[in-house]
Amino acid sequence: MNSPSRFLLILGSFLPHLVMADPIPPSAKRIPHQVVAPHGHTRDDPYYWLRNRENPDVISYLQEENDYTSDMLRETEDLQKDLFDEIVGRIVQDDSSVPYREKNYEYYRRYRKGDSYPLSCRRRVGTNKEEIMFDIPSMAKGHKFYRHRTGELSSNEEIVAFSTDTRGRRIYTLRFKNLVTGEILPDKLEHVTGNHAWANDNKTVFYTRQDPETLRSYQVYKHVLGSPVQNDVLVFEEKDETFRCYVYKTKSGRFIVIGSSQTLSDEFLLIEADRPGDKPRIFSPRRRNLEYSIDHVDDRFLIRTNKEAPNFRLMSSPLEHTAEKNWEEVIPSRDDVYLSSVEVFRDYLVVTERRNALNRIRIRNAEGQWHEVDFEEPAYSASLGVNVEMNTETLRFSFESMRIPDSTFDYNMRTRQKSLLKQQKVLGGFDSDTYRTERLDATAKDGTKIPISLVYHKSVKRDGTAPLYLYGYGSYGSSMSAGFRSTMLSLINRGFVYAIAHVRGGQEHGRRWYEDGKLMKKKNTFTDFIDCAEHLAKEQYADPDRLFAGGGSAGGLLIGAVANMRPNLFRGLIADVPFVDVVTTMLDDTIPLTTFEYDEWGNPSEEEAYHYMLSYSPYDNVTNVDYPALLILAGLHDSQVQYWEPAKWAARLRHRSTGNNLLLLKTDMTAGHGGASGRFDRFRDTALEHAFLLKLSGLK
Repeated sequence: MNSPSRFLLILGSFLPHLVMADPIPPSAKRIPHQVVAPHGHTRDDPYYWLRNRENPDVISYLQEENDYTSDMLRETEDLQKDLFDEIVGRIVQDDSSVPYREKNYEYYRRYRKGDSYPLSCRRRVGTNKEEIMFDIPSMAKGHKFYRHRTGELSSNEEIVAFSTDTRGRRIYTLRFKNLVTGEILPDKLEHVTGNHAWANDNKTVFYTRQDPETLRSYQVYKHVLGSPVQNDVLVFEEKDETFRCYVYKTKSGRFIVIGSSQTLSDEFLLIEADRPGDKPRIFSPRRRNLEYSIDHVDDRFLIRTNKEAPNFRLMSSPLEHTAEKNWEEVIPSRDDVYLSSVEVFRDYLVVTERRNALNRIRIRNAEGQWHEVDFEEPAYSASLGVNVEMNTETLRFSFESMRIPDSTFDYNMRTRQKSLLKQQKVLGGFDSDTYRTERLDATAKDGTKIPISLVYHKSVKRDGTAPLYLYGYGSYGSSMSAGFRSTMLSLINRGFVYAIAHVRGGQEHGRRWYEDGKLMKKKNTFTDFIDCAEHLAKEQYADPDRLFAGGGSAGGLLIGAVANMRPNLFRGLIADVPFVDVVTTMLDDTIPLTTFEYDEWGNPSEEEAYHYMLSYSPYDNVTNVDYPALLILAGLHDSQVQYWEPAKWAARLRHRSTGNNLLLLKTDMTAGHGGASGRFDRFRDTALEHAFLLKLSGLK
């Protein structure tokens, strides 16, 4: 395919006296294709052919769309450069993470000025002698995409595992480095997930493999360093296609745990880390609707579970009698509190909870007394940091709000004293006191109060004249925290209000909040978002004519559904790697994640679920209306939302939309779901998004 817009630009360079027409948008060819559901319902999908990334016509079409996006935003190129320079200019180039202690060493990452990737480092406790475990910038050279994970260390702290992905498909190669000699060992485990755990003999590693087609993690193998990979022993295989498996080591170091999970059920198997040759034993058999997770301390297992507790509770069991019938309650379930996670120490128990849509950290000492860590912000995010050591009274946690950068604290659980170790430095004259954060509630159509977190510059008046960018997600029980995003300052400083809608489908108000935004109640997610946008305009936080919104992945589904339901509500929308072809994807069990997600979206083989999903699937509901301006982003190697979903959606929108608003598709031809791998490259897309919003808003 030849790009008409590119031809016109070339022609214009030879004939500058001609008045140039607007670039002609690409038009994907339409090839009849019937998608037939198991119960007989048939849909026409003329863009089905875009699913073949090996087809040169597909690559040509995606490149045409990229060229068109560049052409239509050419007038913003200087702005994009300014935005990119602003965003990167706020970053401390030679920054480093706060070291955390594990046994005899402290571990941290450190950036050199100008590098896109960090050095992975450690130093022995009590010394300042740095040991560079991995020079990741050097390892990344020559790769268009490079993702590195520094993994777990052997018990003697001499050998470290590491995994690399050079395509963005989350298919890793797992290797090992001897930190004493500096040698990269010859052992190479290819086409694996990167997930692994060491036995205590310093030579046996348990790791997971994925299905080569669906990428479902379904096998656990055991590898002994120095032995041929083909001799690796299959320890566990998950045959249920709705489950995925993984492996980890308990914080105590005593047990290797093989986990197998799906949306509504979990099961764990145990191997003594001192006896890696033992056959794994089941902790407690899986059953439908029983979710649980485990860790070990002293002579007990601690179990976070939804057993007769929708918002989860904490239970325990003896080491040798771990079946469900032997579980005893430690912390009861509460209707207004969601138990998010548990961290065990020798003399303390730490839990993170969600109450009134905010994270809380509570601590119990050996005498059974509880206290809560105090935070002072109307909307914030608090989370536990790396807490590897068991025998300590120091808790590492992080705090941030929409105006306060990420701050790392050490907290003495006995004295209750907080020590600020580091606050993310934001260059360029940033002052948190020049911004205001608020927490609001919008009323949904069914009367439910939907939380909204927002931030804006104090110079912005609440008079209904400010442009507003609303962000949302609302799936998988994943709660949107009101955290700090330095990239948003480029919009906020120019007069934007930035808001987060904590819609149903997340878990901001506990498990009920999730249940009310999934399966046959999924549309609540979309109507909640619309109600939040209308509330912000009504309360004069936003100019009704300059409302913008965005979301990524399942949040892109939200954006796509809202575009169909209320195409006249927003001036512009950004959909990042959006999950928009819901029914076709969920009918195809060869696509990564499909079988694992039946309990999130529904199984379209069941007719009732099929028709409900069909009623909101963004791709299937594109109609002949005037859509708002749209910027759609995709990744050619995306393993979670396949590139063809946003590509097909853009093609159908272009075919059916009756208006003249911008419709842009940009595909990263080298990256996957998370975008570019370097710390700076990803901000080029951010600058593009901001320029798109500023262009539409009329702000300079």
